[in-house]
Amino acid sequence: MELTTLWFILIAVLWVGYFVLEGFDFGVGILLPVLGRTDKERRVLINTIGPVWDGNEVWVLVAGGATFAAFPEWYATLFSGFYLPLFLILVALIFRNVAFEYRSKGSGERWRARWDAAIFHGSLVPAVLWGVAFGNIVRGVAVGPDKEYAGTFLELLNPYALLAGLVLATLFVTHGALFLALKTTGDVRRRANQVALRVGPIAALLAVAFLGWTYVERDGARLLEWYAVLAVVAALALVGALVAAHRGRDGWAFAGTAATIALAVAALFVSLFPEVLPSSLDPAWSLTTTNAAATDYTLTIMTWVAVLFTPIVLLYQGWSYHVFRRRIGVANIPDDEPAPEPHRPTRPAAARS
Repeated sequence: MELTTLWFILIAVLWVGYFVLEGFDFGVGILLPVLGRTDKERRVLINTIGPVWDGNEVWVLVAGGATFAAFPEWYATLFSGFYLPLFLILVALIFRNVAFEYRSKGSGERWRARWDAAIFHGSLVPAVLWGVAFGNIVRGVAVGPDKEYAGTFLELLNPYALLAGLVLATLFVTHGALFLALKTTGDVRRRANQVALRVGPIAALLAVAFLGWTYVERDGARLLEWYAVLAVVAALALVGALVAAHRGRDGWAFAGTAATIALAVAALFVSLFPEVLPSSLDPAWSLTTTNAAATDYTLTIMTWVAVLFTPIVLLYQGWSYHVFRRRIGVANIPDDEPAPEPHRPTRPAAARS
């Protein structure tokens, strides 16, 4: 296997890991005002992802860094052409991450309501815009002969890409609801399961439409048959997840949506290969794993670094999920302690007399 192909696969794996893990984080954030009817319930929802959300975001940082090092032409064209949506994603993530840290710093209802809104919007905006971005990558954008993006921001908001955004958002909501059903108890768990059963069929219909449309858009792709196989298996995994959720099998249901997202993202990368960013202006101007790649020396060093450090990262993250594997509920959330009364110095008895 050529190193360019190997790194294309590794970058695909990084995006699969990011969408599977950060997907339920986004889903929980979107569902915060829906399932959290009281402050304690909202704290339960936040605490389910509290120990892991920052680790999940590492995947996108590594994916971006790997793209920059392995395929610098792809990185340059992608990040310059998609500057505005990626900037909006970054701003949303900043507000969301700050909200996780600052929500508990105040006790007033208005204070927490504002940070809850930041968590909601900071989860919804990236969920939609990541779908829009990947929809445009698969469909192709206006890449010119100089390997630069020649289109506008509005061209990125085409029907195919917007459908991709809706698919990813609804899948993340379903994924997040099933994660909450797996990690919580009581009324929160019951309502999360109900949301998954209501949103899941909508996500399935949108996903089938999008995957079918992708098959048409990528007609003539080298691995189109493998794409079709992965797309069908992804759809079946989502159906299996909803059946498991209906039967109360939380673990299998969550595994089903995780498999759905992983297979769907893998299918999109398979439909691309060997292209990394198709040109809608002229196929000859498309970026591929060959003309967008770094030197063999760079790829060789990166491969050895990945071989050495990837197992360590995976073991650490797996251990963190094992440590925080138990369910939590409202009973596990302590009551807010009243603020201490301000100290008032008292006069000595002799002085009072």
